[in-house]
Amino acid sequence: MEISDAESTVMEVLWARSPRASDEVIAELASAQDWQEPTIRTLLNRLLNKGAITAERDGRRYLYTPVLRRDDWVNAQSRGLLDRLFKGRVAPLVAHFSEQGKLSRKDIAELRRIIEGLDDGK
Repeated sequence: MEISDAESTVMEVLWARSPRASDEVIAELASAQDWQEPTIRTLLNRLLNKGAITAERDGRRYLYTPVLRRDDWVNAQSRGLLDRLFKGRVAPLVAHFSEQGKLSRKDIAELRRIIEGLDDGK
């Protein structure tokens, strides 16, 4: 499922806590993103039409809940990035960040732990 950057911002609000009413989503995003109410309502409707979220009537309002799981979306985005930029390979991605000086000592230590875990068959 393809969702835009703006739609993913709305999804992050719903992934953090749901179900949520539109007024809660609007309040959070209006202050954090400086977006207007009609923009946020449009994004919610787009996500509904794509099947990324559901809306359940609760009195006079709707409660929105994600259908698209964050893990599934992150996996798809990660795979897409690797495929587009690095022919599906992780090593060139890490090398790129290393060459650009974007890996901290903490990042390097974490990568070592991950690799050691892979070597140990974990």
